[in-house]
Amino acid sequence: MKDTSKDGAQSADRTVGQGADRTVGQGASIPGRGSAAPLGVAVVGAGYWGPNLVRNFQSSPQFRLRWLCDLDIGRARQALGRYSTVQPTADYAAVLADPSVQAVAVATPAGTHLDVALAALKAGKHVLVEKPLAATYEDGMRLVAEAEKRGLTLMCDHTYCYTPAVRRIREMVRSGELGEIHFVDSVRINLGLVQKDVDVLWDLAPHDLSVLDFILPDHVQPVAVATTGADPIGAGQSCVAYLTLQLSTGAIAHVHVNWLSPTKVRTTMVGGSKRTLVWDDLNPTQRVSVFDRGVELSAPQEIGADERRDMLVSYRSGDMVAPAIGEKEALRSMVEEFADAVRTGRPALTDGRAGLKVLDILEAASRSLEFRGAVVGLRTGR
Repeated sequence: MKDTSKDGAQSADRTVGQGADRTVGQGASIPGRGSAAPLGVAVVGAGYWGPNLVRNFQSSPQFRLRWLCDLDIGRARQALGRYSTVQPTADYAAVLADPSVQAVAVATPAGTHLDVALAALKAGKHVLVEKPLAATYEDGMRLVAEAEKRGLTLMCDHTYCYTPAVRRIREMVRSGELGEIHFVDSVRINLGLVQKDVDVLWDLAPHDLSVLDFILPDHVQPVAVATTGADPIGAGQSCVAYLTLQLSTGAIAHVHVNWLSPTKVRTTMVGGSKRTLVWDDLNPTQRVSVFDRGVELSAPQEIGADERRDMLVSYRSGDMVAPAIGEKEALRSMVEEFADAVRTGRPALTDGRAGLKVLDILEAASRSLEFRGAVVGLRTGR
């Protein structure tokens, strides 16, 4: 969910000053922890994604939206509407100095995430950050370390992970309903929007990579990535890319992202030893399909001597089931998860370390592109 507004959201760089760098000692109480009262929250960035956060925080009984901060205060006012009681401002330091603000949601360009989020953490605020967590893995590590040092919640807004379909897929994968995972294949292609500051990998792949991390069992981790890409229109960065991830179990996950496709496709296939699942995000009547079909290999000791000359492969062709998937806005579920993580102190389902895993893969994929598809190991896979 990319914030395409680059100018107004740059308020973070210019307004994070000495007033915003209020440190909270380790002995101080953690805001919102164990409280049932609505959590005061501020949204930073009134561009593309910020207004969506504003709408969901305003409609949630768990939060009370206090501020919308953007360098373009006129745009902030427009996003809030004429009759809103939320305060628009271009002064980020004033937001962080407000004791009624217990949490900050960052919806600014990735290059500003370190400064904006780090200032909020140092001011003792819980932080929700739009994807990606930061512009680099090193910056992301600084945010994670700061949040952990202060006992604050740091959450990454990996929105697709909170769709009803993906949450159901996570349940099926982690319960063993699909069996041992053999492969994952994701396709996210459409026509445009070609970005000026990032390639197609950094623009589109974070969605698929965050979903992959969300659904895989804890014992299955990506360990290396090989990436190829192309820039056939001379845009200055890859417009088409293919990532192949090696998983710790020997399985692979493949991601295809493309800005040049005349058709829009959003599908993910998860193949297991028992069943195979297909998620079609563009099909509201049947988002998830589960197929009891696959390939099985018989061990030599299980067949007679006369049959060993024959193929050991057999094919299973069973039913297809389309489980009922409820409809609920992903952002609403994400906001609820943020509130629960703040109140209980438990890590959010898409916490800062989940954001780090995505950054790790993106940086390794970029290095692989530079070396024409060479396999690059991951930090989180070691």
